[in-house]
Amino acid sequence: MTSENMIRVAIELSVSSWLVATRLPGAEKSRMHRIEAGDTTALLALVADLQSRASTKLGQTMDVACCFEAGRDGFWLHRLLTAHGVIAYVLEPTSILVNRRARRAKTDRLDAEGMLCVLAAWQAGDRQVCSMVRVPTPEEEDAKRPHREREHLVQEKQRIENRMEALLCTQGIRGRPSLRSWERDIAKLCTGDGRPVPALMQAELNRLRRRLMLILELIRELEVERAAAQAATVDETMTQKITALQCIRGIGANFSTVLVREVLYRSFANRRQLASYVGIAPMPYQSGGIDRDRSISRAGNPRARTTLIQLAWLWLRYQPGSALATWFRERVGTLQGRTRRIAIVAMARRLLIALWRYVETGVMPDGVELRAAAESVA
Repeated sequence: MTSENMIRVAIELSVSSWLVATRLPGAEKSRMHRIEAGDTTALLALVADLQSRASTKLGQTMDVACCFEAGRDGFWLHRLLTAHGVIAYVLEPTSILVNRRARRAKTDRLDAEGMLCVLAAWQAGDRQVCSMVRVPTPEEEDAKRPHREREHLVQEKQRIENRMEALLCTQGIRGRPSLRSWERDIAKLCTGDGRPVPALMQAELNRLRRRLMLILELIRELEVERAAAQAATVDETMTQKITALQCIRGIGANFSTVLVREVLYRSFANRRQLASYVGIAPMPYQSGGIDRDRSISRAGNPRARTTLIQLAWLWLRYQPGSALATWFRERVGTLQGRTRRIAIVAMARRLLIALWRYVETGVMPDGVELRAAAESVA
């Protein structure tokens, strides 16, 4: 069935209600329907009513194409619509082309109508009008939970540690007591002017210590569960990629898991697609006689991008004899500051491509040192 003979539906999602814009084949105007947020029964009933009316009018069964923007609702609605025979699309909101001539009015109605136009253009073959999100399977989405939860726990750990050090700094104390000998160390502390640590501050520090101990325990528990899950699925393709990356010295369990679960679980046609997905591809700028590369796009996966930059710095330490580390030293030399930071991003891009080729084809990056068999995986 051609895209002209298709019912189009766009849903503007919000916390309290959903605004559903619909357009039947041949209709010049769209109609708006407001339903309660999460009321899938009403949504499916609306879709069925549209199909019934269109079939009666045109004398044939009509397909329905539906779209909505990626956001806090995740992908469950896409899976529900697909299961009921609706062709569903998830739009990347920041990729939609808009008129930049002047200030634009912003209402739910205008957004829904705009999505209808974007959907029609996409189905007509215009792939520049927006980008569609590749919806992961429930298994792929659930596999990302452990390392993302660990990331939030590490951030909470850092926040608590910073709070403890800030409180002690207000009393002229540099550094915090060890968690292993907390009671003894806290009793010996004196303020910068020679007084004991105030009682109420000691109480607050003790509560922060208990929270920190809980966070550390949760991180250890999560890492044990992750290792057990990986050991139980040895034959799974993603697990094999994670294990292969951990064979390289300097890549531990967390780095390998993030790279595979966030990036390398997908299929990429070439290295440009790979770098673009992570957001570390340089943005070209060409106008008249000007032809240069600007900074990276940062349009991809921020979690994977941060992990890659961290891994690139560690690569210089643990893989000093590799071709990538040699390239970095020859390019940067003894320069510091901004030049070094720019070069490490370029190296991170090269490193990502090398690791992608390694897990897909088995070709080891040049000069890489493998992890010793007896060495523990960090």
